[in-house]
Amino acid sequence: MTETSNPPRQSVQAEDLLIRRMRTSDIPEVMLIESVSFGAHHWSAESFGFEIKNQIGRYYSLIHKGLNRLIGYCGYWLILDEAHITTIAVDKAFRGNGLGEVLLVKMLDRMGTQSVKWATLEVRASNFSAQQLYYKYHFKSMGTRPHYYQDTDEDALIMTTDNILSKEFRQVFRENRVQLMERLGGKLPEGAD
Repeated sequence: MTETSNPPRQSVQAEDLLIRRMRTSDIPEVMLIESVSFGAHHWSAESFGFEIKNQIGRYYSLIHKGLNRLIGYCGYWLILDEAHITTIAVDKAFRGNGLGEVLLVKMLDRMGTQSVKWATLEVRASNFSAQQLYYKYHFKSMGTRPHYYQDTDEDALIMTTDNILSKEFRQVFRENRVQLMERLGGKLPEGAD
């Protein structure tokens, strides 16, 4: 999972964006971002094809409407009352606009309607900007998976939320969501399921 804090190269507003379920036709554009974001040991096009059809998978594409192209994507597995976030990535040219956060908010919104109580993920131990985002949404580090990333042999932090249906989590979520909306011109991107 990757999102850097570099200044945006191309700025966007919510009105420029659409979030929708990922389609098979999105995979070529997904792969362009995937290889840059995750290096040599990234998912294959076949893996994404499988995940889109996977009964427990929920994958979304972030589309720039004016450019008519995919600029980010995310996904998670829904397993009983837990969701495991498998991926979040944003096109390098659009990083720094809060789009990784937009994708995280989309997933947490959807999870809240699906009886999910906890969200979990793994993140590179060196990816401090992604960790900052997750801490902002009250994910907590629960330990490490040693040598998790094959390309660098780097450890992964295991992060999880408290109950996302709790009053405390919902309050933090609402406050962060409002700040994100203000950053994107007063609203969040359109979303279709």
